[in-house]
Amino acid sequence: MRGRGIGVLLGIWVGWAWIGVRPVVAQEASAPQIAVQIDGEYGPHLPPPVYGDDYGKRVDLLINVMHVFMIVLFVGWAIFFVYCLVRFRARPGQRAPAKLIKASITKYLETGVAVFEACLLIGLSIPVWAEVKQEFPSEKENPVHVRVVAEQFMWNFHYPGPDGKFGKRAPQFVDPAANPLGIDPNDPNGADDIVSGELHFPMQRPVIAEITSKDVIHSFFIPVLRIKQDAIPGMRVPIWFRAGKTGNYEVACAQLCGNNHYSMRALMTVHESEEAFEKWLESQKPEEFDEDEFDD
Repeated sequence: MRGRGIGVLLGIWVGWAWIGVRPVVAQEASAPQIAVQIDGEYGPHLPPPVYGDDYGKRVDLLINVMHVFMIVLFVGWAIFFVYCLVRFRARPGQRAPAKLIKASITKYLETGVAVFEACLLIGLSIPVWAEVKQEFPSEKENPVHVRVVAEQFMWNFHYPGPDGKFGKRAPQFVDPAANPLGIDPNDPNGADDIVSGELHFPMQRPVIAEITSKDVIHSFFIPVLRIKQDAIPGMRVPIWFRAGKTGNYEVACAQLCGNNHYSMRALMTVHESEEAFEKWLESQKPEEFDEDEFDD
């Protein structure tokens, strides 16, 4: 009877899991696909996509080291658990003592394990995080500046023009088709700005990206570079990264942001040379704003 009950519960669990997964599978099948072939495309299983910079290698090393320690702890606790099951199992002629056993060693052991795990997490993760923050590129390295603006359900990448200055933005100028970021047509600094649905930059050139959102919280995620940063309305969070391999890669949203979250993808192209990047910028030159369109 006990085995039959477990089978029934397992069947119910599998049924509910399928009910929950089936709509997601259907949505993925109907999701809009990026027209360009994505390099390093990966499925729902291992291995992860190939990294394209040294930072990705460090993140992978951190994750691998932590998983090794987790396996060691799991095996240790599993052995102890099995020992307790065998050593203190119910047997004929034996009864559990009514008086509680006082064992101070277990208390110290549990405390020690918790402290060790905390030190392990802090000791491994904080140095990597601090190193990335300290290595933030200076203007001498000629970084590519881009503002990443998320919205349901797309990414906007805002580049300054040849003058290197971003134009002002205001809500009254927002036009979902012609001016999605609301760049002020009266500001000369914004006349040459470029807004694209794709992220482009040259290989080995640092990129400084300012992440924000127009509506809800999103998460800017580049799997191949191991980069992830929340996009929060009202905040502009700076991050930086660099790619050491050319190709086309995926930019995704890693934060559930609505019904069409699954379709919030963009293309990231890493160019082989500065000339190729400049050629792309030239092809994206904006049309002149019609100031009368915004005058009431």
